[in-house]
Amino acid sequence: MCAAFDGALDDYIQHLRVERGLSKHTVDAYAHDLGGFGTWLVGEGASLDEVDERRVAGYLVTLSQGGLSARSQARALSAIRGFFRFLVQERRHSCDPTELLEGPRLLRQLPDILNREEVVRLLEAPTGPKPNRTRDRAMLHTMYAAGLRVSELIELDLADVNLEEGFVSALGKGNKRRIVPIGAHARTAIAEYLATVRPKWARPASRACFVTARGTAMTRQGFWRLLKRYARAAGITKPISPHKLRHSFATHLLSGGADLRSVQTMLGHADISTTQIYTHVSGDHLKTMHERYHPRG
Repeated sequence: MCAAFDGALDDYIQHLRVERGLSKHTVDAYAHDLGGFGTWLVGEGASLDEVDERRVAGYLVTLSQGGLSARSQARALSAIRGFFRFLVQERRHSCDPTELLEGPRLLRQLPDILNREEVVRLLEAPTGPKPNRTRDRAMLHTMYAAGLRVSELIELDLADVNLEEGFVSALGKGNKRRIVPIGAHARTAIAEYLATVRPKWARPASRACFVTARGTAMTRQGFWRLLKRYARAAGITKPISPHKLRHSFATHLLSGGADLRSVQTMLGHADISTTQIYTHVSGDHLKTMHERYHPRG
């Protein structure tokens, strides 16, 4: 990449990391997408000052011809748009070349979920007094009770869990913290783990709520493995992932009568349109309510 592009990209990444407080995962994704655009510009013999709408469109065509999915193309355009808006704001570029560009049209996929019976079987799968099963039971209950992302679950500190009041404090995307209630089942599972397992495993200076037998914090990969193991034990044959529990949490709340704004707050969605996809999933419940209560149902 050219020096001008490299310098501008470094400043933008620093802006995302420090001023906007985005997570390392998100910042790395921006850096990857913009790095690909910079490499393409070098191949085209174009400088940063020469980037216009035609060049950005040409890059998107190249991505499409290379077999990149529509979702990945949209993410690349979003990264480039954010980059040039930053440069315009900093008066380092005359205009935003992406202003009139539209990304590829995406088909919104309905999230696949576990039904209530499957969730119950999954939560009951880690049975017995073994310490790892006590911890795993607490983690599964916490994730489903609060609709946490896996990163939020494994990053919970002891101070983030208030069993007396019945809530967890989750640090979500953009370093935004939210308070989410947890029910009696999750509180009981967490209390048992904190009383019988964590004191034996955690290192003296550890603040992590959920730890391994080695005293280290649970990892994303570690939780993914245990989730798959318990899904098999529960006889769940559909594909499983930590995010599927979060989808199930949201859908079951809406099906049970929760309002959309409350679910948005509990999920930590900045935009309610992100939450609205779950209203389609819970359409069967709405149909049942209509048939039961509408005078002409």
